[in-house]
Amino acid sequence: MSRVRVAIVGAGFGGLGTAIALKRSGVDDFVVLERAAEVGGTWQVNDYPGAQCDIPSILYSFSFAPNPRWTRLYPLQPEIHDYLRRCADDFGIGPHLRLRHEVLDATWDESARFWRVRTDRGEFEADVLVGAIGPFSEPSTPDLPGLDTFGGTTFHSSAWDHEHELAGRRIAVIGTGASAVQIVPRLQPAAARLTVFQRTPTWIMPHPDRPITGRLFERFPAAQRLARTGLDLVQEALVPGLVRRPALLKGMELVSRAHLRRQVRDPLLRARLTPSYAFGCKRPTFSNAYYPALTQPNTDVVTEGIREVRPSGIVTADGVEHEVDTIVFGTGFRMTDHPGFGRIRGRGGRTLGEAWNGSPRAYLGTTVAGFPNFFLLLGPNSVVYTSQVVTIEAQVAYVLSCLRALDRHGLSTLEVTQAAQDAWVREVDHGLRGSVWNTGGCRSYYLDDSGRNFVFYPGFNRQFRRRTAAVDLADYHRTEQGARIA
Repeated sequence: MSRVRVAIVGAGFGGLGTAIALKRSGVDDFVVLERAAEVGGTWQVNDYPGAQCDIPSILYSFSFAPNPRWTRLYPLQPEIHDYLRRCADDFGIGPHLRLRHEVLDATWDESARFWRVRTDRGEFEADVLVGAIGPFSEPSTPDLPGLDTFGGTTFHSSAWDHEHELAGRRIAVIGTGASAVQIVPRLQPAAARLTVFQRTPTWIMPHPDRPITGRLFERFPAAQRLARTGLDLVQEALVPGLVRRPALLKGMELVSRAHLRRQVRDPLLRARLTPSYAFGCKRPTFSNAYYPALTQPNTDVVTEGIREVRPSGIVTADGVEHEVDTIVFGTGFRMTDHPGFGRIRGRGGRTLGEAWNGSPRAYLGTTVAGFPNFFLLLGPNSVVYTSQVVTIEAQVAYVLSCLRALDRHGLSTLEVTQAAQDAWVREVDHGLRGSVWNTGGCRSYYLDDSGRNFVFYPGFNRQFRRRTAAVDLADYHRTEQGARIA
């Protein structure tokens, strides 16, 4: 049994960002528990062909660790993964890493006032628990009738089977979200036949990616800081349209329509690929290669719903059987029913999953009533429409503010009040009521089963950073060290 001040679950951007911030503030008594064999989180797991970030590289990095050697405006997965490994090394996080440690259970001990964290390789006790498990860490695979009878190979985009030879195969891709848009152009040239099963089309814009040449940022670091600020402001400029007046996004919709019209000449195929909902309602994406891949002779786009899977293929609602030998799921991730929510137990042994009951709620997207000394990164309603590293840094600053408050005031626990959490939820719900995500006419992973938007913060990232700059102890139940527990 090991006792630490802070236990961090996950070694992606969130977990490493927290670890580095602790290290820089002089706190060395922490561990980072990671189930994988390497750091990287999403960017360690999602190594499918074409995996690429849709946020510019200059912005998709820690503000305190700029990388002057990005090779592309929008980085590919290997480069992001290398960046995170470098950050872990450069900031001395290695000794704190516990790789291949999967957290099986984390339970708040009411009498001892610490978290008991059980992994498959040992147990830990921690005064503070930080959940950096990430929203894109558990794949969602549809429960298709007959899938277990399929005679070929199946895998999810986040668990890519690199040993499976794809050349000459009859491949089915189920899903047309961001991952599929990147995967399809890589599969099409190799496949004997590629069948893309589309439930809902995606708004796709021309991709502005390009190589970054020269050594300007190495010679003039201020230029990179200026570029980061500029790109951040460009992303922020989308907020009024996304949150308050979706009509402001019409120009981007027109660009997407023109892009589709230019790349897909067949009017019937173009009609199938045209979304019926407002731009921005579902996550839009970039690609210059997706539409051309769909127009190739060896590619079909199927919009009929899937009825069942048979040993030799997929049967759609119209009764047609599409013969395939490989199925790739680009079907996203478990957002409201993440298995990790059932492993974190607060007061009375109640899990996060039980507390949320399918509708995640947290104060400032970071703390949850009933879960003392627990902090969640990229939690509900914390996402700003820019690099999520911005959100993570803001939340990490808040975590450190809480740790300082615990020390400064001689406290053993902080637990957000139900009243403060409820007020926050009302605030974000009110702010999102006219957003494109809520009113755009689509069903997306941003909404829970009740239709509540549990993902976004309804404002600018600067506002979110101000709200998370320092803890207000009036929002928290507090227990002093040595106080008797009733």
